[in-house]
Amino acid sequence: MSIITVYSRHGCHLCDEAIDKLDSVREEFEFEIAFSYIEGNSDLEKLYGEQVPVIHIDGEHHDFYKVDLERFRACLEKHRLHQ
Repeated sequence: MSIITVYSRHGCHLCDEAIDKLDSVREEFEFEIAFSYIEGNSDLEKLYGEQVPVIHIDGEHHDFYKVDLERFRACLEKHRLHQ
């Protein structure tokens, strides 16, 4: 099962939208969502700053700001084929 990591900030409306979109296809693709809040982590804040939400598929960078479900589905399928 794939792990989708969402790098986020508390109170981020784009993050909430991204999580809602991911939740809408979670059962279809059977993945887990892990959250990592970047506040207080200087390395993550330097790396992602204002780009949140940042989405990783099994540790590999996928996208930031918004989730395009068609692109997400294609990337997730492609990623699974290469495992």
